[in-house]
Order: sequence, then C-alpha cells, then structure tokens
Amino acid sequence: MEILKELLGKSPAVGKVDWLGISPAAHATIQPQQSVRIVPGGIAGDHHCRPQRASKRQVTLIQSEHLSVVADLLNCSELDPELLRRNIVVSGICLESLRYQQFRIGTAILSGSGSCPPCSRMEENLGPGGYAAMLGHGGITAIVVVPGEVQIGDLVQPVGGDGVLPRS
Repeated sequence: MEILKELLGKSPAVGKVDWLGISPAAHATIQPQQSVRIVPGGIAGDHHCRPQRASKRQVTLIQSEHLSVVADLLNCSELDPELLRRNIVVSGICLESLRYQQFRIGTAILSGSGSCPPCSRMEENLGPGGYAAMLGHGGITAIVVVPGEVQIGDLVQPVGGDGVLPRS
C-alpha cells in the first residue's frame, strides 16, 4: 500500500472545480452554488455536515469526465450534476488517484477517505438503470483536514502529508 501511495503522490495532474452543490436536508434537492465554505465536518449548509460526529463522508466529489460516460450508459445526451447528489464536480484530475491522500481544493485541504458508490436514489433520479450506470463512476468521499473556501474554477491538486504542494 505504501508503494501505491508513493506512486499516486507523484501525479503531476492539476484539476479544477466545475460545479458545487449542497443539500440542506436529506432527500432535498441539491442546490448549485458558486462557492462553499468547507468547515470541520463537511460543507457549511449541507445536511451531511456534522462537526460533532466523525464521518468518512464529509464531502463527496465526482469526476466531470465520468458524467458523459454515465449519460451514454443511460442513452441520454447529458446529466445535471445535482441528480448525482455529489457536492463537488472536478475535471482534469483522476479522482481515484486522490482517494487515499490529501489534496488541496481552493483554500481547503481534504483527505480522500474512500469511494462513493451509488445509492438506490440513482434509480429515482436517473431512471431505470441509473444505479448500474453509476457503478464505478460514483467518485470519492473525503474528510476535512484544513477548512477553507472553494469556488468554481479553483484548482484541485495533491499535497504532501505536511500540506505542502509537491515540487514539479
């Protein structure tokens, strides 16, 4: 596992934030945002934000490049990110490479905590086959290491264990 972490930590890729959203309550419609405040426990205003209770699912991210794959699998032209119930859509970086390391997004530092598999809500949101189409394309979950601000267009890049960006 250490060798894999070392290899993943060498990624020169830098991504960017394409979309942000929060859900103020369970089952509520995701509300698109121009910027969000990352606080201990998650994203301010999102129902998953619980500073008093440790959770591996404080922030959810999905890769923009996977949206077209899921849309193709469902035979539709495009997908609205809010249907996928993730907080952040990023492009230009492989999210899977961030799954077990720290990364900077805007002024916040997050630590990948695992994969974000689809839930049964995908059938409701995307129609028949939605759950199956999302398998392997659900993105990752992350926990907050350093609070900060994130806005559309911000960079996403891995950092070392000390919070320092790697040298090019």
